[in-house]
Amino acid sequence: MPDCLFCKIAEGTIPARLVHQDKDTVAFEDINPQAPFHVLVVPRRHVATLNDLTRDDDQVMGKLFRVAATLAKEKGCAESGYRVLLNTNAEGGQVVFHVHMHVMGGRQMAWPPG
Repeated sequence: MPDCLFCKIAEGTIPARLVHQDKDTVAFEDINPQAPFHVLVVPRRHVATLNDLTRDDDQVMGKLFRVAATLAKEKGCAESGYRVLLNTNAEGGQVVFHVHMHVMGGRQMAWPPG
């Protein structure tokens, strides 16, 4: 997707503070963090929303969750707790239309979220 911000970050054409990358996924610090630890985990392959996933995406979506858990452990948030959030479409709060997972920790999370 030529104009997708997260595709460009995954390709390395737009700089970001990367905290993880492998052949399928990239994780980077959120530019507007909502917690002391706040990263985005994205698949390298462009998928606009959760509604656009196919069975071919099952493995990489599972990997996103595993990367999220690994990063929370590395940041010391796993035991105390952290939040994993996926927004879908405009009313769901999605701003960048490339599937991405917010992983946040390092503070008490409130429910319901804002």
